[in-house]
Amino acid sequence: MPINKTIFREYDIRGIVEKELNEQSVKLIGYFLGKKIKALGGVVSIGYDARTHSPLLRDYLASGLNYAGCKVLDMGMVATPVNYFSNYVNPINIEEQVVASVMITGSHNPSEYNGFKMTLDKSPFFGDDIYALGDEIIANADLKIPDNIECIRIDTKSQYINYMVEKFAHLKGFDKKIVLDGGNGVADTVISDIFDALGLNYEGLYMEPDGTFPNHHPDPSVEENLVDVKALLAKSGDIAFAYDGDADRIAVLTHKHNIKGDQMALLYAMKMENPIVIGEVKCSQVMYDELERRGATAIMYKTGHSNLKVKMKETGADLACEVSGHIFFKHRYFGYDDAIYATLRMLELLQDGIDLDSELDALPLVYSTEELKVKTSEEEKFLIINKLKELLQNPSSNFPKIVNIIEVDGVRINFEKGWGLVRASNTTPVLVTRFESTDEVLAKHYENEVNNLIIEAKKLLG
Repeated sequence: MPINKTIFREYDIRGIVEKELNEQSVKLIGYFLGKKIKALGGVVSIGYDARTHSPLLRDYLASGLNYAGCKVLDMGMVATPVNYFSNYVNPINIEEQVVASVMITGSHNPSEYNGFKMTLDKSPFFGDDIYALGDEIIANADLKIPDNIECIRIDTKSQYINYMVEKFAHLKGFDKKIVLDGGNGVADTVISDIFDALGLNYEGLYMEPDGTFPNHHPDPSVEENLVDVKALLAKSGDIAFAYDGDADRIAVLTHKHNIKGDQMALLYAMKMENPIVIGEVKCSQVMYDELERRGATAIMYKTGHSNLKVKMKETGADLACEVSGHIFFKHRYFGYDDAIYATLRMLELLQDGIDLDSELDALPLVYSTEELKVKTSEEEKFLIINKLKELLQNPSSNFPKIVNIIEVDGVRINFEKGWGLVRASNTTPVLVTRFESTDEVLAKHYENEVNNLIIEAKKLLG
């Protein structure tokens, strides 16, 4: 079966199990990635999410890593942040230092998907490195790799739990009623243990890991997936948190607000002195303006967990965010996205007397759309973006007046009273759009005009 090049994406490897991620392709991923890990020292920690096929992919991956001469450490089922954490602690009873980690996860994709998030030498393995890895694998697609699932079991999960309980010991006695929605992902491989040790008052929905996701899709950025947790919050809670399938994204809910990632960044930054904060291109202009007004440094950059982690290291940033709920703390932490850690930092704000609703209500009022998705194909989506850039050089006289265009990731068009964004998704065959204005009618006008331009670009491409 030929290997599909489109599984090698900008910041991870992701595809449909059996059709795209199968014994041959995953063993080759393990082997060619393993050769790079071997050159760094060879010790790699692997973990997997709750999807039914994750343990099988673990076996295929381990076979490839072992064939490359690596020492494979197996964490079992863990949250993605626990997998990242393994790069910063010495495993119990293992003398060598971990130099790489691989998380087997389909994140928030439908249950037939899975994938790999990779960290080498404490940095994400992404972009051109992933594309080059894909080329190497495709060029050696017929290489046969024997079964060898030898692994050393390690308990990074307990190390992570102990770390969180120690760092947030001051939350003991916090008396607010907390509501959690695990989405049948892997958040509760650690969160109940942490909350119990801290004596927190909480109630959980769908906490049992189940990779078929029987209750709702594990994507907390979609409103329809929050219906049940909102109902429980309204009935008996003070604050609610919901998680995606691998627990690196968070939704924060009050009785009044569904707090988006860029709003969370503003709240977290309140307790940091003159922080450097990175946001993605989908973040509200309010976040960038408000951070600067408060004396912070705000940087706009590409969407994607790998992109933001690299930019954080490059700039020395304290915090980064995506609207979808990826929150990255370098301030008092390690600089990766961790929804469990973000939960505890939000509880700190409440304990310190921060009124989340009042803070959000005081922000300038803007009208923002959710992420709006335009279906296309993997091959066409980047071509459409390039054609849009051409069309925007000489738009029609009816098109809203353009102040400037930011091309850091797709096209973010700044208008006189708002902005519109069109970018190619790196995980699915869609264009992602978002619009914002100080005027609700104008926000819709921007949306309509940019959508017309997308249609024109499609027609020109034939």
